[in-house]
Amino acid sequence: MKAQISEEKIKEKLKECVDPETSLNVIDLGLIYKINIEQSNVIIDMTLTSPFCPFAFSIVSCVEEKAKEVEGVKKVKINIVFDPPWKPEMMSEEARKKLGL
Repeated sequence: MKAQISEEKIKEKLKECVDPETSLNVIDLGLIYKINIEQSNVIIDMTLTSPFCPFAFSIVSCVEEKAKEVEGVKKVKINIVFDPPWKPEMMSEEARKKLGL
């Protein structure tokens, strides 16, 4: 039986990708805008807290790597988008509390 890929499984795996500056994961930071699943391919629209993020490569690489670890996923494509621009209000309530916002 073929594994069912779900947005929830992917999000759960992406919680392992942590921004080194804040120690928060990409889901709680609100960096993942959209997850499209097309058979065994996953397309993720994500952003960064800044276009000049010094950890951009490692964060994006982690997102790609972790999404590929979800059972059934064959290919992952990451689209970096800056529209809408990221803002602290996009973070989960828990993340805002951790950062004192």
